Amino acid sequence: MAGVTRARAARPARLLATVAAGLALASCGVPQAAITAVPEAAAQARQDAATASPSAAPSPSASPAPTPTALGAGEGTVNVLALRGYAEYGGSDPAVNWIAPFEQETGCRVRLTYTDRGERFERTLAEGSFDVVSAPPEVAGRLIAEGEAAPLATGLIPHYRDLPKWLRTLPAFTAGGRVYGVPYLWAYHQIGYDRAQAGRGAEPKDLGALFRGPGPVLLRDDPLTIAAAALAIEGEGRPEDPFRLTPDQLDAAAGLLAVHGEAERSFWRGTGDVVRGFAAGRVRLAQALPYQVGVLARAGRPVQGVTPDRTTGWADAWLVTANAAHVNCAYRWLGHVISAGVQREAAAWNGMAPANPAACTGRTRRICADYRVGDPDLPRRIAFAVRPTADCGDGTGRCTDYAEWRRRWSELVR
Repeated sequence: MAGVTRARAARPARLLATVAAGLALASCGVPQAAITAVPEAAAQARQDAATASPSAAPSPSASPAPTPTALGAGEGTVNVLALRGYAEYGGSDPAVNWIAPFEQETGCRVRLTYTDRGERFERTLAEGSFDVVSAPPEVAGRLIAEGEAAPLATGLIPHYRDLPKWLRTLPAFTAGGRVYGVPYLWAYHQIGYDRAQAGRGAEPKDLGALFRGPGPVLLRDDPLTIAAAALAIEGEGRPEDPFRLTPDQLDAAAGLLAVHGEAERSFWRGTGDVVRGFAAGRVRLAQALPYQVGVLARAGRPVQGVTPDRTTGWADAWLVTANAAHVNCAYRWLGHVISAGVQREAAAWNGMAPANPAACTGRTRRICADYRVGDPDLPRRIAFAVRPTADCGDGTGRCTDYAEWRRRWSELVR
């Protein structure tokens, strides 16, 4: 395998020992990528806000390369930009490798570049030339709007129909009746709480507990966390879609985020932050992922998770770039990464739910149970993230865009 740009990370067992810190978590299977904190400093957040480009409208504004009607022979190479942990070649653990089988099966050599979420992703994307990228919702929305992502011929992607329809049709990577992204991994937020600190009968009921109740509270360090606060707005000001906020609604959500002072509010960037916070008794409530709660519960900690009637979540997807030079290999990559075998490995490694439910076997079965994969009632309770845009997503309103959300977030995370 060639062209890898990444720093060697510690193996999962070593990172697990650090996170557990004497808590007998060694048997819980915390994956490496899920507990590696993204190194985003507050200064970086402020710089991101200052240099943010305006959000574009959700409809594609340029003409991407024509969508193929059939696949030809592979070009021999595919340039991949992946979030850390999303494309493994055995560099961190020889047993975790789903790139080598792809290369052997297709003859497409993977040139892999790793990046992190946030502005670092955008910088890496701008500095290179990639055929396929694993994009979080805020990035996918920009790529689609600016014509930098190609519409997909989903009939050419093996296993695509194995994915649930509700996931395939999420607005984060569809536009104008066309599909631009193939969902890969997804997650949503629960209210994690320490029973010992909360007391009997003190189970949180809704997201308002994170913003109005007593602390200490741990929130995800991401501008899109503003959407969770928006769902806690009371009365007529509460938005139907928490990712489409008017200026008044954004003010109200930011006000809720500021209720807890710095002494009572902190932010997490990796699964390890949440596990350590609860394990040390430093956290009463957290905007947590089901997997994080599951790790703690299986380790015997008095931590439970509540899924509110309405909460937020996200799905990351693979997109083919509009100027992809190796389209045939790119499409083969899309089919490979949503196959049950790769999905099983990726979900277990990252601690997130697989897009393909057929992956919910073996060691991934427990993660799927944490995320309630296959529960037909769950998707309607989750507001899945889209990139906030000034036109409210449909051109009919006056909303705040992602640049403004980042600016507000940088004022909170100092």
